[in-house]
Amino acid sequence: MLGTPSVPALLPVYAQLPLVPVSGRGSLLFDGDGNAWLDAYGGHAVAATGHSHPAVVRAISEQAAQLLFYSTALPHPVREALAADLVQRCPQPLSSVFFCNSGAEANENALHLARKQTGRSRIVALEGSFHGRTAATQAVTWGEKFAATARRAGLPLGRMVPFDDLAALQAAIDDQIAAVIVEPVQGMAGARACSVEFLTAARRLCDERGALLIFDEVQCGVGRTGHFTAAESFGVTPDFITLAKGLASGLPIGAMITTASIAATVHTGDLGSTFGGGPVPCAAARATLRVIEDERLLENVRRVSALLCEGALALGPQAIRAVQGRGLLLGLRLARPAADVQKALFARRILTGTAADPSVLRLLPPLSFTTDQASQLLSALAEVLA
Repeated sequence: MLGTPSVPALLPVYAQLPLVPVSGRGSLLFDGDGNAWLDAYGGHAVAATGHSHPAVVRAISEQAAQLLFYSTALPHPVREALAADLVQRCPQPLSSVFFCNSGAEANENALHLARKQTGRSRIVALEGSFHGRTAATQAVTWGEKFAATARRAGLPLGRMVPFDDLAALQAAIDDQIAAVIVEPVQGMAGARACSVEFLTAARRLCDERGALLIFDEVQCGVGRTGHFTAAESFGVTPDFITLAKGLASGLPIGAMITTASIAATVHTGDLGSTFGGGPVPCAAARATLRVIEDERLLENVRRVSALLCEGALALGPQAIRAVQGRGLLLGLRLARPAADVQKALFARRILTGTAADPSVLRLLPPLSFTTDQASQLLSALAEVLA
């Protein structure tokens, strides 16, 4: 007999806030009672253009009405157009795209191609990193629970070096290393930005020692740093960029972009994804890119980021000790536990995030977050931290 299950049907793997959103618009969510909630977290940085942007919704609807899905067994013009759109926005010589479903998949495929290209097996990663929950990406993600999963799968673990430690990086890259994988701005660790000097040295060392450089921009890409790619923001071009999260404003899609020289070694059947590059997510991603351009959201990110950083620091070191990150991927290092501040902001109907670092409150609002909304957030922070 059908009915309400006696236990929840979903596995209890997510820590959830007690809010059930029924609709959203821009940087606001609305609950069943019609209350508006200011979203400064963006659903893990996914709501790039804001919630249910009309242009994105229209693109999804129109494409779904024409053709909901067909696999990559057949070409499709919207997939090919999106690939061209991404290449146009990425620094050269990044010029070839592979579509999949998530950031973890994009990273998994970049790691696979790096090992194939170099004939080597080991990967250098940074302490504090998070690259996904597939077996291979957990092998290069910081933390014992992820390493244990990789060991059970029999995968070689990443060679971890301290965050932004150039001497340790130089010592770690030898003739066993296929690639160095880096989040230019680490997300889960609390919006920690690598230094330009570290990333520049990583590029040079990879070139000198025959390794490849992977920028995991799953969270910090697609405009979040104030440039379309974090690579452009830092002035360093890797051999691979991986994108996901905000790329389709909420629909699942991942992209791995690499160079023509690496692409020339890839043959039919080397990579694959049943749903990767489906027409509807690709249409949503194309609409997302148009909104970012038409509404000048990169400029908005830089403007609002400056306001948030300046306003947060003005609250004083007794409240906020430091602001880290770039663009609208920010970490506020607090003088008290971030979870307590997150809870107090939630009571004021404002959503924020925490991090692996318990003192860091993480901000990942939509790229369309306004200066008025930033001021509202800062005023609430001033009340909570007083």
